[in-house]
Amino acid sequence: MTTHPQDLSPSIDPVKLDRLAEVAIRVGLQLQAGQDLLVTAPVAALPLVRRIAFHAYSAGAGLVTPFFSDEELTLARYRFAADPGFDRAAGWLYEGMAKAFSANTARLAIVGDDPMLLSNEDPVKVARASKANSVAYQPALEKIAGFDINWNIVAYPGLSWARQVFPDDAQDVAVRKLSDAIFAASRVDGDDPVGAWAAHNAALHRRSAWLNAQRFHALHFTGPGTDLTIGLADGHEWHGGASTAKNGITCNANIPTEEVFTTPHAARVEGYVASTKPLSHQGTLIDNIRVRFEAGRIVEAKASRGEEVLNRVLDTDEGARRLGEVALVPHSSPISKSGILFFNTLFDENASCHIALGQCYAKCFVDGAKLTPEEIAARGGNKSFIHIDWMIGSDEVDIDGVHADGRRVPVFRKGEWARPEEV
Repeated sequence: MTTHPQDLSPSIDPVKLDRLAEVAIRVGLQLQAGQDLLVTAPVAALPLVRRIAFHAYSAGAGLVTPFFSDEELTLARYRFAADPGFDRAAGWLYEGMAKAFSANTARLAIVGDDPMLLSNEDPVKVARASKANSVAYQPALEKIAGFDINWNIVAYPGLSWARQVFPDDAQDVAVRKLSDAIFAASRVDGDDPVGAWAAHNAALHRRSAWLNAQRFHALHFTGPGTDLTIGLADGHEWHGGASTAKNGITCNANIPTEEVFTTPHAARVEGYVASTKPLSHQGTLIDNIRVRFEAGRIVEAKASRGEEVLNRVLDTDEGARRLGEVALVPHSSPISKSGILFFNTLFDENASCHIALGQCYAKCFVDGAKLTPEEIAARGGNKSFIHIDWMIGSDEVDIDGVHADGRRVPVFRKGEWARPEEV
């Protein structure tokens, strides 16, 4: 069943929007009968939230609870709130979310706000508010990063976001272009999106299995401005596509996804690397990032744009200067082929190999669900209040897998899998 709500833009195909909602519930979450669902979304995404609620309850959901954000309310804070308030966050809310996740509530996040919303606001206030929010969110983030529950992120083509991605087009054209791009990347533009996701997950699992069989000690990235050796955590495990959470439910955390990823060793990253795409972070576009690592830690960081914001991010905590994730994505991925810069990490990270500053994922270890935080740290897993992905892959980047004895195996050549017949 689909509806044509009055508040849905005529530029957005209601059938494909309904398919996206169905995929979020059936593939992204595999929501179980009786399971509660917590949804966060921008107000603009209400048409998608309604379809998600329909499919969730049709799947037997217990209680669907939405939390909405609004761009005007966010801007009001930065323009009129008293200064001390920027060092505070709604800890009570995140404690409640953590309590809900402890009770097996599933988590669904819908992104779709203007990625440059805070670009004209005081960057010091933005940084303070971000740090306070990260600290307050930690109890809930631990449940997500630890993969305690089934969770998922999808996107809605909000008008303000569409204007940023397609600034030269009329509003209705921009929204149509963004919605079409989201639907294509999310594999809901065909008649059988659930089947399309099953086939895609199988391909990602083959790539993960090959990497896990190799048991590389490190990955060596080379390309323009890049000569980086990323040591891999002891007992690391590669993942891609659907994975099983600690609650036993198999889900696709990100829709879309093109990556296979694992945990680096926080103390074994050496060399230098240059970004290949801009990073949109809290209203600031950080471009041409260049960093140098010593003993796993970023000791030098530059950017042609947004350098001040980048360095504030790196000073969030000790773990912010270390890596929590390395991910492999071929240059020929559908999102890369689209040629669109989405200004949104959910999409842009799936156009390119990338690394993430900050918190690691517990599931990226063999038997990770059984490991304590102390055991994860002992194996090289990083801990931080942040997890920020940025892109380092292109059609000029090569990657070698390095074994503990120094043997090298080609993994990527010119941005593509070097052994496509095996992955």
